[in-house]
Amino acid sequence: MPRRTATMLASTLMLIALLCAGVLIPVPYAEMSPGPTVNTLGDHDGEPVLQITGHKTYPADGHLNMTTVRVTSADFRMNLVEAVYGWLAHDSKIVPHDTLYPDGKTEEQSTQENAEEFSQSQESAKVAALKELGVPVKSWVIVSTVVKGSPAEGRLHAGDVIKAVDGAAVKQPSDVARFVTRHKPGQKVVFTVVPAKEQVAAEKAHRTATKTQDVTITTTTSDDSGAKRAVVGISAGTDHTFPFTIDIKLADVGGPSAGLMFALGIYDKLTPGSLTGGRFVAGTGTIDDNGTVGPIGGIDMKTVGARDKGAQYFLTPADNCAAAAKDTPSGLTLVKVKTIGDALDALKDIRSGDTAALPRCTTNG
Repeated sequence: MPRRTATMLASTLMLIALLCAGVLIPVPYAEMSPGPTVNTLGDHDGEPVLQITGHKTYPADGHLNMTTVRVTSADFRMNLVEAVYGWLAHDSKIVPHDTLYPDGKTEEQSTQENAEEFSQSQESAKVAALKELGVPVKSWVIVSTVVKGSPAEGRLHAGDVIKAVDGAAVKQPSDVARFVTRHKPGQKVVFTVVPAKEQVAAEKAHRTATKTQDVTITTTTSDDSGAKRAVVGISAGTDHTFPFTIDIKLADVGGPSAGLMFALGIYDKLTPGSLTGGRFVAGTGTIDDNGTVGPIGGIDMKTVGARDKGAQYFLTPADNCAAAAKDTPSGLTLVKVKTIGDALDALKDIRSGDTAALPRCTTNG
């Protein structure tokens, strides 16, 4: 066989081998890409995203779109060819698999965690919107979760209202850990609670729950590396009673990042006029009960998805501004917000056409 032919054959075989390796050998990466965007003022799957009963509502036009990121599943094993293609594509992002599924977290665990965060974000969005409107909301501290096998299992239950710890009144979730860690592991701590069943019955009867009980639990040592803190095996959260019903109907979405847009949608539905002035506004950001907007992941994918759907303005958490501004889709204005109040001020400028006053994101923040 002539030397030139042999060289070409060897090169061809080597190329085939490399392609096969690229297809067959998995790499420890996952892919993020723009997900669906949904107008919180509109319908989804044939029904309104925001359904408010028991209070007057007003027509709302324009768009206040929440944005999402689509990710590959936990058990999907990307090959080298797919990773290279993703790196070269503008509308996707390749990240280490552990970034999306840390510590071997399964897709089921991740989905459950995202569902819980999504539910909490809805509650906080309602509270933030109503506070901004001056509508009173009753709040209390509850047992959010109970760790299996912990001292609290069978003694406290999710939904129990925590009134006091060792007789000290509990006013916010952080009080619970603070009071418990005053003890040494092995010591007893007394929780004064309204049982979850009693709380639910009281809410249905539109009365204040008054039946409390004391629950004594022996603390144990925290599993935290190097820590010797006393714990009982619960996490505390906040629950609320609203003066009227606000339902958010949106399935197959998880995580806390839609909080800001839900809050703005609720505010718009409960006030006359249009927040957007008919403009297409999208955005993202967590929100807490006080209306503070927090950062989220996948900001670059969300701006791409929003612009692809026609968004003109994107409400961006201040802590995400620098990253978002590095590769802003053409025709999209990034607006920096730190609170729901900032977002409402920006929307006022947008609907009035005075966009020169908008606080815009830059690569410096």
